[in-house]
Amino acid sequence: MGRLLLGCVADDYTGASDLANTLAKAGLHTVQTIGPEGLAHAPDDAEAVVAALKSRSIEPDEAVRMSVEAWRRLKGLGARQCYFKYCSTFDSTDRGNIGPVMDALLAETGADFTIACPAFPETGRTVYQGHLFVWSQPLHESPLKDHPLNPMRDSNLLRVLERQSRTKVGLVDWQTVSQGAEAVRAAFGVLRRAGVGAAVVDAITLADLAAIGAACGDLPLVTGASGLAGGLARNFIEAGLAEGRNATDLPAVAGPEVLLAGSCSPATLAQVEVAAQRYPLLWLDVDALLGGTDVVPELLERVTGRFGQGPVLVASSAAPDAVRAVQNRFGRDEAGRRVEEAFARLATGLAEAGARRFVVAGGETSGAVVDALGVKALRIGPEIAPGVPATVSLGPIPYALALKSGNFGGPNFFADALEVMP
Repeated sequence: MGRLLLGCVADDYTGASDLANTLAKAGLHTVQTIGPEGLAHAPDDAEAVVAALKSRSIEPDEAVRMSVEAWRRLKGLGARQCYFKYCSTFDSTDRGNIGPVMDALLAETGADFTIACPAFPETGRTVYQGHLFVWSQPLHESPLKDHPLNPMRDSNLLRVLERQSRTKVGLVDWQTVSQGAEAVRAAFGVLRRAGVGAAVVDAITLADLAAIGAACGDLPLVTGASGLAGGLARNFIEAGLAEGRNATDLPAVAGPEVLLAGSCSPATLAQVEVAAQRYPLLWLDVDALLGGTDVVPELLERVTGRFGQGPVLVASSAAPDAVRAVQNRFGRDEAGRRVEEAFARLATGLAEAGARRFVVAGGETSGAVVDALGVKALRIGPEIAPGVPATVSLGPIPYALALKSGNFGGPNFFADALEVMP
């Protein structure tokens, strides 16, 4: 695979789709693969490959192992630069997994310096003086602080990263970033000479991200959310290493359409409410499931019974207070595992019954569904919403898929996705 330029390691499936969307729009021929093993399915003409992992909320040692394996395979395919992608809310814990994976990839790439920039201005995520904001609110005061697996109670990214990482952490502030790429590059040099191994970099606008990206052209490892990656793509295009095309055409996929919502984010809750006015809504009864009742067979029968009558929406989404109540009763990890398992079994049964078009809300839910369907690689198509592309799986059974982070998309996301998907 001589054309591969950028090798990306993403810590969840929807984040990987978000990143792949950014790179495709920027002009790189991009493919998303599932797990380290999925890299064997990447086509030879890919200029960027995004390896989607489920490493965001697992034990740090396992996240490191998976991420290092993925990068080694990407490097073996010819990747010249490594990009570690995490959520634009930087959600993690004091133990990881962002810091430990960053440290491991620094060692693997032989780099002595990298940056951390989760800014995504299109969705309101900005970084100023090292603090992460969601629109006008610091992250720890915003509704996004209540991630069900990785709640975020500190908006100071330097503190968060220093608690997780063995690397000395510094800051490149917005006053420097606003002066452009050369000023940012010079700031990198100052920090490196001071022994700093990772710099949190402020970014408020898309122009800021472009300047930061341009300054990162010679860094073996870059870390951030999806917004920064467009600048890395432009570096390769301007150097004449990539064609700079926007190839987002996808083959048509026919078959029953199913909408699956497992996220409990405010955005997904609003999207479910809007979609329920248009499509039949069936609930995955989490209380019954965790109480020992196998709710999947009846739910599968009800959904497949509506095939041929239009899309069907299945949701387990609930408000944060209700989620906490369930987690307190059954345990956070156990509750999440059981719900993911239920969605996986449901997706398997739906596919066996002929479903070929899936819109999935939630990173963990998307991971469970994609794994259940046996998808190993995805072609990236047109954008549905910022950070969410339409995709079609590569393999003997093509699936049209829209995989979104819980917080992404507007109120009409489900209808928008069905309209854009091929």
